[in-house]
Amino acid sequence: MALIESKKVVLKAGQQEVYSFVKDLNNLIELLPQDKVSDWKGGDSSCSFKVSGGYSLGLEHKSLSEFNQIVLQSSAGSPLKFDLDIQFKSVEAGSEAGMVCNLEANAFVMMMVEKPLRNLFDFIAERLQQKFG
Repeated sequence: MALIESKKVVLKAGQQEVYSFVKDLNNLIELLPQDKVSDWKGGDSSCSFKVSGGYSLGLEHKSLSEFNQIVLQSSAGSPLKFDLDIQFKSVEAGSEAGMVCNLEANAFVMMMVEKPLRNLFDFIAERLQQKFG
């Protein structure tokens, strides 16, 4: 298992507002790079999409800790098995958000996907910052 962490971002919105937005997976499309995603299907607790390169990914809620943490897991049929732990905390300026991905992959696969996944998670963090900046 490998850990991939995003950068942490400070948001001007409160922890509850950001948590509520991210919890609804319909909203995830707003945080993804539009030029690299197609075939979007979203719902309150699950979503799926195709990324450039032809891979289809599915995400679904695994666990929720109200206003503090959302854990998503890859759904059946995704080429990678992972959990994405999105954490929120209250700070003086509003809230802070960051992500940690727990990826089950061998060393060869990790070499191929670690940098693109880190870039994706940083992109999502930046989009959150733009939305709630």
